[in-house]
Amino acid sequence: MMLSFTPISAIALAIVLLMTCISVAESVEIPAVHSGIYSDSDGRLYYVDPDGDTLYFLDKKARYTLDRMRRNPVGTENGIEFDFGISNMTGWLYYGFISGPDVVKHSYPVYFNRSSKIDSGKASIDIRNRMKGIYDFVNWKETGIIRLGYRIVDSEGQFLYDGKIMIRGTGPFVVDTSIVEGPFINMVTHNSAVVSFETNFATLCRVIMDGQSFPDSSPDTHHEIELHGLLPDTQYAYTTAYGNYQDTYGFRTAPEPGSRSPFTFAYGSDGRANNGGGERDIWGVNCYMMKRIAVVCDLKNARFLQFTGDLINGYTIDEGQIMLEYANWKRSVEPFACYFPFIAGFGNHESLLHYFRNGDKRARIDRFPFETESAEAVFARNFVNPRNGPRSEDGASYDPDPNATDFPPYGENAFYYSYANIVMISLNSNYWFSPTIERVPEIGGNLHGYLMDNQLLWLKSTLEKLEDDENVDHVFVTLHTPILPNGGHVEDDMWYNGNNSFRPYVAGKPVEKGIIERRDQLLDLLMNHSTKVVAALTGDEHNYNRLRLTEDTPIYLDDYKGDRLTEFRPIWLINNGAGGAPYYGQEDTPWMSHLEAFSTQNAVVFFHVDGDSITIEVINPDTMELIDQFQI
Repeated sequence: MMLSFTPISAIALAIVLLMTCISVAESVEIPAVHSGIYSDSDGRLYYVDPDGDTLYFLDKKARYTLDRMRRNPVGTENGIEFDFGISNMTGWLYYGFISGPDVVKHSYPVYFNRSSKIDSGKASIDIRNRMKGIYDFVNWKETGIIRLGYRIVDSEGQFLYDGKIMIRGTGPFVVDTSIVEGPFINMVTHNSAVVSFETNFATLCRVIMDGQSFPDSSPDTHHEIELHGLLPDTQYAYTTAYGNYQDTYGFRTAPEPGSRSPFTFAYGSDGRANNGGGERDIWGVNCYMMKRIAVVCDLKNARFLQFTGDLINGYTIDEGQIMLEYANWKRSVEPFACYFPFIAGFGNHESLLHYFRNGDKRARIDRFPFETESAEAVFARNFVNPRNGPRSEDGASYDPDPNATDFPPYGENAFYYSYANIVMISLNSNYWFSPTIERVPEIGGNLHGYLMDNQLLWLKSTLEKLEDDENVDHVFVTLHTPILPNGGHVEDDMWYNGNNSFRPYVAGKPVEKGIIERRDQLLDLLMNHSTKVVAALTGDEHNYNRLRLTEDTPIYLDDYKGDRLTEFRPIWLINNGAGGAPYYGQEDTPWMSHLEAFSTQNAVVFFHVDGDSITIEVINPDTMELIDQFQI
């Protein structure tokens, strides 16, 4: 049940209004889409709930952040030293050489047989005296070049971060310009691609390919370099040039639009941390399973992997922590993602939040300012996706101020892309998400699983455009939350146990459509306003399942009072949230008897596309066992 609004007392309201008039203009700007949030004379945010209680903003900084874990080490006479800037930190630093891509195609560190103790947040590595002779398989004594990998583990045995660095010298040693993250191949089309990576120092880099040089526009630590003028369905080698070094990788361009030549792509979701220790939890990520997924995708010659949401644990209030978790996810697949794209979608665990609390009362909302600090904005800074989606929810009927930017951006978290004769539309079903909206709706925020108006209108117009595109045979729509959940999220997603009363609140007011109505609008678009949508690909529930949705599938409670869908062009609902997160078993739903497959094994789904034909193969990446196989 949604909460009813109880007015604040006149005195409390007057005090709040007075404080607001005095201080809000001098502090952070509070988006008009929220209500009951104010700023005191020190600029501290607080929320006054319907009972008149004040919940104060918590701005606690995370202990472990990407900046701290990646603090540039310094060279010494015998090796390198680290200072993580945490005076009471203890643990271990594991380290080892990394062979370059000229020696090993998919390079991970080979760890040395000793570790370094972290004491008072500091550690050192003795390269000169320990990592020589039979241990010098990278030949640093002759070349003076070392590619070093290191792993940070705290005193409790928690894996925190895997880093890498370039070192020059034979003693003394110097930390050199390094690619500390990447490279990644992104946005591959039939005639272009984007190479992205991070360097430890701001520098001008370039990518060399086919005799051409594609440089940065200016020195930076973040690099996104577009390659253009390429030939379709062609294998290319590309070289990243940074500082004193050049590394060569490769990728294949997409076929010509409308090509009916066969190819394979992969789908997965939910790679956040799991129990079991070790690499199953490298600070927010099940890196063990992500590596296994990457290996199987490579063996199956997948042209790309679409991975839609819950890459990380998230739900944090510190951008530095969520950046660390994103870095761990990217590092886990990096040795493969430099050869074919890993395309990330947005889930609820990507949340970066403002958190208000008073005792047991809590309210959590998407972090603002939206353009720079929202979960959506930080996601966009971490991944390279098309910017062809909707702009935001500004201008919708519920927008409290059409002349201002009141909502987070959709840039790079709602988008679509084409490959040969298919199109993948990636939606954001956790946009402007408030994890406490069911208990504290008046503060404002979106519901888990709810597609807001502008995104739905954009989907409609995109489907209409694709319907008339003769190069497109198959359309896939991917979103994190299942349309018909089956195990683990029956109480929310697009079902909420069949209760249509759940909906977003904007500026203190509920929107017109409830969750079941909005689900039906989505289904109507996929089934009845397109002849090309093949399947909806979802996650969130940590299992694999599939259901062919037809007019015979019961999708309402018997006593549902709202309008019901009457037209059903059959489509597939394929859920694969089995990318490494803790499993969920099956639950009772009206449609449970119509499920054609259900598994709690870890899974990656392969789509083998051959013109009009699509064969689906589901593999357990840990054991290579076949879980499911069918044709659509």
